Amino acid sequence: MAKKPGTKNTSGRGQRDLHVKVKTARGRTTSSTKWLQRQLNDPYVKRAKAEGYRGRAAFKILELDDKYRFLVPGARVVDLGCAPGGWCQVAVQRVNALGDKKNKRIGTVLGVDLQEVEPLAGAEIHQLDFLSEGADDKVKEWLGGDADVVMSDMAASASGHKQTDHLRIISLCEAAAYFAFDVLTPGGTFIAKVLAGGAEGELMKVFKNQFDSVANIKPPSSRSDSSEKFVVARGYRGRPSDNIEGDEEE
Repeated sequence: MAKKPGTKNTSGRGQRDLHVKVKTARGRTTSSTKWLQRQLNDPYVKRAKAEGYRGRAAFKILELDDKYRFLVPGARVVDLGCAPGGWCQVAVQRVNALGDKKNKRIGTVLGVDLQEVEPLAGAEIHQLDFLSEGADDKVKEWLGGDADVVMSDMAASASGHKQTDHLRIISLCEAAAYFAFDVLTPGGTFIAKVLAGGAEGELMKVFKNQFDSVANIKPPSSRSDSSEKFVVARGYRGRPSDNIEGDEEE
């Protein structure tokens, strides 16, 4: 039976974790064998399974929120590229989307992805290309207003060429950011994955122009051999029209 996310598994306490070695099988490349061995020995993969999360990435948003506290009860959250749903699971818990906590506001979690995603209690998930015409209006309609948080753990398919992959994910992060500018409420927060590599400087300038506070952080659950990091931009200054009180009288 599946465990409720966040429920720790204490069975087998005191037993020593064993390192699993995987032999290269016929038809399996050396790189895929290394990936499989890393997965089998990854403590966050084990924790995700034990605590009922859909993937180890759930711990990244947990750690980011523990530090910056943007997933507050009552918040309206959009998760771009939400598959398989681990970030949505965390958001549902923390914004109280299920309404199961006394004396707390009930939040909303909206996930969008190009592919179909398994339904998740407390989250509304749509199959949508956020880059398509009118996607921002659809999202605000589904939310019932502007978002308090837009978050993205999206990454372009790896090409095997480090600089190409870096440019692709920076481009994806930029697209997610401009989408966020259209749907965020003033004071809102944007979180997205980027890859270190040199091209992110201009994007950081955009964030600093649009937000009061911008931080780059590598959460503990992000693998040490990965160049990924996350930008956490808080205090959205709003669209130009949000800052105009009205036309001056002639």
